[in-house]
Amino acid sequence: MTPSTAMISPLRQRMLDDMRMRKLARKTQTAYIRAVKRFAAFLRRSPDQADAEDLRRFQLHLVDCGTSPITLNATITGLKFFFDVTLDRASVMARVQPVRVPRTLPVVLSREEAARLIAAAGSLKYQTALSVAYGAGLRASEVTGLRVSDIDSQRMTLRVEQGKGSKDRYAMLSPVLLERLRAWWRHAHAQGRMLDGGWLFPGQHPIDAISTRQLNRAIHAAAINAEIDKRVSMHTLRHSFATHLLEQKVDIRVIQVLLGHKKLETTALYAHVATEVLRTVIGPLERPPSG
Repeated sequence: MTPSTAMISPLRQRMLDDMRMRKLARKTQTAYIRAVKRFAAFLRRSPDQADAEDLRRFQLHLVDCGTSPITLNATITGLKFFFDVTLDRASVMARVQPVRVPRTLPVVLSREEAARLIAAAGSLKYQTALSVAYGAGLRASEVTGLRVSDIDSQRMTLRVEQGKGSKDRYAMLSPVLLERLRAWWRHAHAQGRMLDGGWLFPGQHPIDAISTRQLNRAIHAAAINAEIDKRVSMHTLRHSFATHLLEQKVDIRVIQVLLGHKKLETTALYAHVATEVLRTVIGPLERPPSG
């Protein structure tokens, strides 16, 4: 037994085993454990001794502390797994309900802003990575997970392995994006920074992929350099990709598939920010009254 495992209580180990048996993602496991630890700290005793009233008090405590709806719901989800699965006490969570998350519109860049942002990235690697995020609508984690072999220039697709929800899908690969990827491959390969069949965007060492944290730092720096005063993140490029396709009158169901959305309602959000679509609508003031 290693020192790290010796410190884990039997209850926590059982929960870890339950999550491992269900092959939950590492980030999900970490979030669930964090939720139970926070609840135990509030209780000041072992969480398996809690009852429904304890959970009610804990949720009120989170609300009073100003916890965001997203964090509150994530905590409830972790506790639900703990009580439903690990403890087999689903009745304790029966009256605990998630809170409504306010719906906000995503930040979207114009095409000119997106081009300026990408050009302002600090290196060819970051320029190409941001081009992939915008040109194919990928999440930051999906960009970092790309390998050279995921580029299919014959079918003009990018293979995204185990995206959100542990699902594989194909993303679009435009001719312009393919040329940028080829330029990056030639540059990185000539410097010995990219292994054959390795990561498309390696980190400091070729055997490691670039991290999402590095990408986020790069895009924040690029936004400053490009003098873009909007609140920009890697996901902003994905939002912009979807919005610009919708403005080009691409079928929303096609956009849903390209983004890997499970529900069409998620993709439909972009209809609210597609300003080019709004401009094509003729308002009632523009039409003269019929005689």
